[in-house]
Amino acid sequence: MKHPIVLITGSTGGIGEACAWKFASEGYRLILNGRNRERLDALRNRLTAAFGVEVLPLLFDVRDRPAAEEAVGALPPEWQAVDILVNNAGLVLGTEKEFDVCLDESDIVIDTNIKGLLTMTRLLVPGMIERQKGHIINLGSIAGDAAYPGGSVYCATKAAVKALSDGLRIDLVDTPLRVTNIKPGMVETHFSLTRFRGDKAKAGAVYRGLQPLTAKDIAETIYFAAAAPAHVQIAEILILPVNQATGTIAHRNP
Repeated sequence: MKHPIVLITGSTGGIGEACAWKFASEGYRLILNGRNRERLDALRNRLTAAFGVEVLPLLFDVRDRPAAEEAVGALPPEWQAVDILVNNAGLVLGTEKEFDVCLDESDIVIDTNIKGLLTMTRLLVPGMIERQKGHIINLGSIAGDAAYPGGSVYCATKAAVKALSDGLRIDLVDTPLRVTNIKPGMVETHFSLTRFRGDKAKAGAVYRGLQPLTAKDIAETIYFAAAAPAHVQIAEILILPVNQATGTIAHRNP
């Protein structure tokens, strides 16, 4: 009997890569999406060597709908029955006020965090419905619960992820499919480095004085939701470091 298949977007770094390692360690077959062929191939080779699992790299940017459609449409027959979709690909750029944002950067954030998620959902969920089996796990954020200074566009996209997750759960209520929204607080990955456009000092200051979550923490949480009994739907998980209370309130040691 073949092991289940999980498709992870944005799999070559941060939470996506941590998910790849976690699911591989549990014997899943992996379809790993990313934008960099060398990093995808290197990750596949490491996972295969470590766990002996089957890994299929899928090279495309989730913002590129025709490329996504082509890649998913060309999946070999033995890879088409995706059991779990982890809509992980996401980012934030800048901390400007809403009226000062670079609209080109806002397009990148919206196209990745919202439209990319919608594209992957549209491409994979109909097959799950046909097979009457599947789980969609979306990466939201505590930022989707309330806006914070310098993050209005990003917060809006993560509020959209919550709405899309809730709406999909409603649309699938008469099926065995499950929908989960994972909402992390502070997680130390390349996320802040991307937000601050490569400024390591500013990125490091985000986590100074407290112990943030790690990508592995989030991957373990995602797997926990995925591994729940088939009749259990973990709709939403908010996961924070112990010294964070909300998106804007955290205690930092001197």
